[in-house]
Amino acid sequence: MPSPTVLDTKRDRLIEILQGYEHVVVAFSAGVDSTVVAKAAWLACGENAEAVTAVSSSLASGELDEAKELAAKIGIRHRVIHTQEFANSDYAKNAPDRCYFCKTELYDQLERLLSESVGNDVVIVNGANLDDRGDHRPGMRAASEHHVRSPLIEAGLNKTDVRELARSWDLPVWDKPAMPCLSSRIAYGVEVTPERVRRVDAAEQFLRQTFGFREFRVRHEAGELARIEVPLADLPTLLEPSHRERVTAEFKRLGFRFVTVDLEGFRSGSLNVVIPVEQLQRFSS
Repeated sequence: MPSPTVLDTKRDRLIEILQGYEHVVVAFSAGVDSTVVAKAAWLACGENAEAVTAVSSSLASGELDEAKELAAKIGIRHRVIHTQEFANSDYAKNAPDRCYFCKTELYDQLERLLSESVGNDVVIVNGANLDDRGDHRPGMRAASEHHVRSPLIEAGLNKTDVRELARSWDLPVWDKPAMPCLSSRIAYGVEVTPERVRRVDAAEQFLRQTFGFREFRVRHEAGELARIEVPLADLPTLLEPSHRERVTAEFKRLGFRFVTVDLEGFRSGSLNVVIPVEQLQRFSS
């Protein structure tokens, strides 16, 4: 019998941790991290596991449908709730701690919902992995305040481990690019509104469907300016004259006044470079 691999050991530890929770609710976004947690929760707890997807204007097109399909594939019970973070002025003003208010709204709603329908013995879990600990994640502070657990971190899984585990479980999102909420595309200090996130969503859908781009961003800067980030290998496609004209026309139709292409290419979290280090430390602690 072959000896277990390091990933096997981490997988078994993940399931063991979730078994110890007994009744688990997964904050389920349909990204690879929360999908792996949902799969592990179902294996560990069966009918005592549930996945809950939050819907608001900041959820990109197609993500809810994918969440429903993934939950059905896994076999886990799935519920959809509607969050109201856009009604919070602290969220809308879009300071670097915006995510804190979004996650607080999510966890507040989950706690109310579950206390009514399940009871107080349920544990809420998220999809944070080891690699998330070194990034700007004010949402982790909200998780801590609400006693939300991070089983991937507890089991010692980083992002590479998560993708490998997803592939071994035949989960179709194993290589899915990161898909943070649409509000993360809005430059800090520019008010987050449903209109602006819808504009970003439509622009990204256009680029995805027209050119087949997979990992990219449309950043919404001040002055209704769009800054497009694509991998450097995709820049020639985007800048081909007829494509450039088509993109410019569509983005202006959507309501952008200016359309730019970032020559540094795609970088996850590129908006965070404008945050002073002392603020990063304060917002993340």
